[in-house]
Amino acid sequence: MIFCANPAAQFKSYQTEIEKVVFKVMRGNRFVLGEEVLSFEKEFAKYIGTAEAVGVANGTDAIEIALRSMDIKPGDEVITVSHTAVATVAAIEAAGATPVLIDVDPQFYTLNTFQLDEVFSPKTKCIIAVHLYGQPSNLNVIIDFCKRNKIFLIEDVSQAHGAIYKGKRLGSIGDVGCFSCYPTKNLGAIGDAGVISTNNIELAIKIRKLREYGWNDRISEYSGRNSRLDELQAAVLRVKLRYLDLDNQKRLHLAKYYMDKLSMLPIQLPKIFEEGEPVFHLFVIQVENRQKLLNFLKKSGIHAGIHYPVPVHLQPAYKDRIKTAKNMGVTENIASKIISLPMYPELPIGDAEFVVSNIKRFYE
Repeated sequence: MIFCANPAAQFKSYQTEIEKVVFKVMRGNRFVLGEEVLSFEKEFAKYIGTAEAVGVANGTDAIEIALRSMDIKPGDEVITVSHTAVATVAAIEAAGATPVLIDVDPQFYTLNTFQLDEVFSPKTKCIIAVHLYGQPSNLNVIIDFCKRNKIFLIEDVSQAHGAIYKGKRLGSIGDVGCFSCYPTKNLGAIGDAGVISTNNIELAIKIRKLREYGWNDRISEYSGRNSRLDELQAAVLRVKLRYLDLDNQKRLHLAKYYMDKLSMLPIQLPKIFEEGEPVFHLFVIQVENRQKLLNFLKKSGIHAGIHYPVPVHLQPAYKDRIKTAKNMGVTENIASKIISLPMYPELPIGDAEFVVSNIKRFYE
């Protein structure tokens, strides 16, 4: 079987190192917010290029806590895309704000900057730019818009650990960067984990308080919550962070192979934003007759994915309850055409060749 992602394969790649640090934590006497978390936060901030990084329980919490650190509250509006993991939108609602969803660019699947003026209102307090599939958003335009309107910018970097925009790591450019470290991510834990990065020291101080009941010397200065990164996950992430650039290079190599070998087929392949350096968390193509191709591949033991099959604004929990741009045509059109091919650093080139050969057979 060939799967879209395989976190167990990465564990095996670094098994000796991971088991060593896990047993070290287990033999210690501090399991939450200890030295492993502190060390990971420092190392991650250095890698991303920010003054601060704060570990939290997961990526959804990262966005919610970031929004709350900005005093975003009920009645406020936050702009983001509908073509994203539902976690992005769930986090906005968890902070009490109203999601305002817009379309994506047809080539890069990132936020359509041409719709920002349309949906902006006096209630708008923040934009969340989702760097989907490992591709940087058009940050210069978004930053200019945020500065002009005096609102915050959060980068959702959950699918783009290590990606670069104009020489800077994603997560170091907006007011705050939010990362999920779910096991299948480019930097994945063995369980849930998340990180918040920022150059704003005041926000970092507040974020640290909000992740643990709003405590300041165990007195709740703010109405916070429990979203602590545990020592075991931090220890695992410290090991994997050392290999992140190498693993991303392996993803790029696989992406190049797919692009070279599939270029002559009636498939829309990923485009690369020329001002950025993507990291291909996912390799997403567009095809007609998607279900027939998925079924064909499955018969050969290839399990491709769909990221994402239903836009957030059309899902039952959100339909007719949140605000959207007038035209969501790209998002609604691609939802029936996108397929995520197998993509992870440990994917053998022989397996990638098998995927390509089966796709070619489908089109014969």
